[in-house]
Amino acid sequence: MRTADYQHLKQCLQDEVIGAVKTRPFSWFRVVHRALKTPDRRYYFWWRIASYLYQNGGKRQQKIALRIGRQLRNKYGLDISLNAKIGTGMRISHYVGIVITGSSHIGRNMHIRQNVTVGVKYDGQPGDVVIGDNIDIGANCCIIGDGIIIGSNVTIGAMTFVNKSVPDNTIIYNQRESILISKEKPLEIVAV
Repeated sequence: MRTADYQHLKQCLQDEVIGAVKTRPFSWFRVVHRALKTPDRRYYFWWRIASYLYQNGGKRQQKIALRIGRQLRNKYGLDISLNAKIGTGMRISHYVGIVITGSSHIGRNMHIRQNVTVGVKYDGQPGDVVIGDNIDIGANCCIIGDGIIIGSNVTIGAMTFVNKSVPDNTIIYNQRESILISKEKPLEIVAV
């Protein structure tokens, strides 16, 4: 057991499962109690445990971790790789449709919404997706690329496609334009 990884696990469980009580020291009893009594925090508890076992355990622990990961994927409808490196303070607003690959390195305080994909173009691709601290990712976003870096304090708007690096302290979104075509006058196009 590597001490730094174990301390990271405890810090993540303290922030994500126990919550705002930072004055009291870490307690496994409080973590398990909060995970059992608060349904919206169970995913964080089980994903952190499975990720820790997968990244730091032997073959048996990795098998257990994969089983937990499979059950989480089936129950919650999202697929965050157990090999993804995610800092403390992960928040998920809606669990449905989120995919984060194992080649992702995400900093502290990530807030992510439904139907978001963070990944690479193809398997075995060199370069990872690196995302900084304090990031807010809107619904239906795709962050796809090889070796892209998204800085800290970045807000990514809903339905945004990101395939290039983004500097710190930035808001990024794709401008969208709706096109209406009249059924009565097919040659008349109205841009909204």
